Amino acid sequence: MTVAISATGLWTPTDSVTNAELVASYNAYVERYNAEHAEEIAAGARPALLPSSVEFIEKASGIKHRYMLDKAGSLDVSRMVPRIPERPNSELSLMAEASVNAARQALESAGRDPGDIGAVICSCSSLQRPYPALAIEVQNELGAGGFGYDMNVACSSATFAIQNAHDIVKAGHARSALVVNPELTTGHLNFRDRETHFIFGDAAVAILVERADVAPPGAWAILGTKLKTQFSNNIRNNFGFLNRADEAHRDDPDKLITQQGRKVFREVVPLVSEMILQHMAELELKPSDMRRLWLHQANSNMNRLIAERVLGHEASQDEAPTVLDVYGNTAGAGSIIAFHSHRADLKTGDKGLICSFGAGYSAGSIFVQKAA
Repeated sequence: MTVAISATGLWTPTDSVTNAELVASYNAYVERYNAEHAEEIAAGARPALLPSSVEFIEKASGIKHRYMLDKAGSLDVSRMVPRIPERPNSELSLMAEASVNAARQALESAGRDPGDIGAVICSCSSLQRPYPALAIEVQNELGAGGFGYDMNVACSSATFAIQNAHDIVKAGHARSALVVNPELTTGHLNFRDRETHFIFGDAAVAILVERADVAPPGAWAILGTKLKTQFSNNIRNNFGFLNRADEAHRDDPDKLITQQGRKVFREVVPLVSEMILQHMAELELKPSDMRRLWLHQANSNMNRLIAERVLGHEASQDEAPTVLDVYGNTAGAGSIIAFHSHRADLKTGDKGLICSFGAGYSAGSIFVQKAA
């Protein structure tokens, strides 16, 4: 049985933030910090913080803009944390709401009723709570049937979930499976850290996976899926429910995202490139067969090198489109946003690759072909 991606949906918050706005906020914090600790800095007991710049951010990442849940709280130098009031249990949770918004768009695009859905998978880099599963809350709000569950594989969450959905449909457990990937990443971003404060944006995507024989015209047949993990501490977030048991370290910087960017770059590029090429060989595909690569949107330089190693030449924007400049790094949603935004021009028979990679390390590749 062939399985296909029938439709996708995309939701973003209304607030948007440019690099210039982030830099102004961060540099104001640096100036305040250095003034408050001037004596220690002068004595060599504490290092001074360095300012940031728009040029540094764009050279390091390719990011120019991002959508954010709360611009005011995040840029407020006295706060530098999104201001997001907790909702009572009687209301739809924030991540479920974002997921439902993206899901309804995907269902409408495919001409599907929520009752057609037999499985819901909520997969993202950071879940709002351990239980009840967000997927079950989304299932309930949509009026979908079947079952739902959550999963987390950092920035590879969406591709890992697509493989799960593919396998569920292929095994006959559901005719249609819905993947939702709510990435509200600014909540675990350290806006006081020069190396990471600019990285993330907030978004949610949805992917409808179905039997190809019931998928609408223009669906994307899944030719093959492949997942890979390899342990690394180079991207880490230690936030969790056990933190409350150790007050001394509860609010340490490692309870937000930390990463050693240069190590990640050196190690992930060959890992992902080799995985893609191996997967292509298994599927008897050649680089020349690839019409488009929808890669994880974390770093434009990383994507450029991976695309070059896979295709054998420097990729054009048409071959490997970038959405980083508009959305920033949206964790697991990035490759799906690229796919959602840059596939309408492709023709029947065109082949492409959806690929994500991130903390873990984790990586997932989904080869697809546009159906008639």
